[in-house]
Formats: sequence, C-alpha cells, structure tokens
Amino acid sequence: MTRVAQTLDTRRDQRLLLLSVWSSAGFAVVSSVWGLLAGSSMIVFDGLYSFASIGLSLLAVAALRTSRRGPDDAHPWGREEWEPVVVVVKALALAALSVYAVVGGIADLLAGGREVATGWALGYAVLATAGGAVITVLLRRGDGGLVRAEAAEWQGDTLLSVGVLVGFGIAAGLVAAGRPDLAAYVDPGMVVLVSLAFLRVPAGLVVRAMRELLAMSPPAEVMLGLRGCVDAVAERYGLRDAVLRASAVGSRVDVEIDFVVDDASRVRTVADCDEVRADLHERLAALGHERSVVVAFTTDPRWTR
Repeated sequence: MTRVAQTLDTRRDQRLLLLSVWSSAGFAVVSSVWGLLAGSSMIVFDGLYSFASIGLSLLAVAALRTSRRGPDDAHPWGREEWEPVVVVVKALALAALSVYAVVGGIADLLAGGREVATGWALGYAVLATAGGAVITVLLRRGDGGLVRAEAAEWQGDTLLSVGVLVGFGIAAGLVAAGRPDLAAYVDPGMVVLVSLAFLRVPAGLVVRAMRELLAMSPPAEVMLGLRGCVDAVAERYGLRDAVLRASAVGSRVDVEIDFVVDDASRVRTVADCDEVRADLHERLAALGHERSVVVAFTTDPRWTR
C-alpha cells in the first residue's frame, strides 16, 4: 500500500469514526428524552448505550491517529497495537453496560413490570432501526479494525432496535386487547433478552482483538493470499521450500518468510536474494495490506523451525 493510499484510508476511517461519534450523540439525546416521555427503560438503556459510545468512539479516533504515526525508536514496529487495545476497552465497557441493564430489567420484572406509552415507544423503535441501519452501512465502507468494531457495534444496536420494534408491537397489541397488565412486562422483558443477546457483540470483539494482541495468525483469507504470493515466488526461483509465519496487529500484517535454497534453486548471490525480495514485496503490495516483512534464506531446513 502506498503512503498516499494509506493516508487517504486513514482520513476516510477518521471521518467514519467521527460520523459514529456525532450519530451516537444524536441518538443519545433523542433516546434519553424519548425514553423518559414513553416511560420505557428499554429506550433509556439505548440512550445510555449511545452516551457510552460517544466516549468510546472518541477514544477510537485517538487510537487511530496514534497508530498512524508510524515507527520510531520507542516503537520500532509501529503503534498499531493501540487499535486492538481500544477494541478490548470498548467491548468490556459495552459488556458491563449490558450486564447492568440485565440486572435492572430483572428488578423491574420482579416489581410487576413497567407501564409504557406504546405509541411513543413504537415511533422511537422505527426511527432507531432506520437510523442504525444507515450508519451501519456507511461504517462498513471503512477498512480499519477500529471502524469494523464501530460497524459491529452499530449493527448490534440496529438488531436491538428491531427487537424493540417487535416487542413494542406486541405490547401495543396487548393493550388493544385489554391486557395492559401483561403489556407492562414487555419493556423490562425486552431489556433482559436484548441485553443478553447483545453480549455476543462485545464477546466477538474481544476474541478478535485478543488474537491480535497475542500475535496469532491473521484470518484464513489473509493467510491464503500471503501463501499464494510466497508459493508463486518459490516456484519461480526454484526454491526448495518456503516457511511462512504471519500475524495481524490492527491494520498491520507482520510477515516472516524463510526460503530453503538448494542446488536446483536459481538463488546464488546476494543480488539474487534481493531480486526474490523485490518480487515478493511487489506481490504482497498488491494485496493491499500495510506490512512488516522479513525474508531470510538458508540451505539448512532446521533454521526454519
């Protein structure tokens, strides 16, 4: 990836993260006021979620800017580790908020439920579902791990809004059928069910981010692309074997390749080694990943283990 392309991607990701911040701010204000008017703890929870998202999204913007400063003496491999660290912080905060909502919902259920103005509640659910879907689609245009985390967060919130829409529809039906006593259990029941279901989103974010922090291998499709490049180079220069190791950290992919050279190989001199490196780098650049690449050559396979 060229420096210009990387800069353009960074600016795009920053704009998308700021879009998430402003959208969260708007939803936070609207849902908090709307939830109080409707008497819905579910809508108030959505407002609290949006308020939490504002601070977490600002933290993501700061992490993205930090990770794009590049390597220096203190960070010889770059600062991309900030990206998965922030994703973990975001996920844990959202999980804590979800657990808090579950406890509050159970308390309301035990207290006999909560009366809700179903008309107001249905109006909010329609607005939240449509708005969340639009923001999710826009955020999916980004490539960075932080933007993908934001998109996953908004997708989860949109699915939550769909569940709220269905729930308030049921509550409206119960009220129309003359059973407001049963309708009172719908709002806290939705809080509990939706919050428990939403815990899958931060759990998935933590798993992916921890893979990066633990320097585990990147996703299968990334490894497949890397392996294709390495095998093509090995075949072209008659190299006996090629051992590939890779890990993904934020937007950076660290790659180490050990080529085994024998008498049948076309690699004889340091200049030949440089030719192989140039060919490999050109192929890897076409994949579009920001990379840290180490290429080594040996005649003894034991040094590749």
